[in-house]
Amino acid sequence: MIHFQLNIGKTPAVAFAALSSQNPGTITIANSVFGSNPPINPDVLTKAFMLDKNVVKYLQSRF
Repeated sequence: MIHFQLNIGKTPAVAFAALSSQNPGTITIANSVFGSNPPINPDVLTKAFMLDKNVVKYLQSRF
């Protein structure tokens, strides 16, 4: 599964994450991120991938 985090506060944040999978295997990140249902907020993807918001919206429209 794809996980993401976004600090919506005005101060720096620290996060500790430990993830494992009950069903390990190969996933295609593009399908999971840009084709998710419900869709991930384009503002989050813009920051996460350092892309222009129009590029994110384009990629989401392709899935």
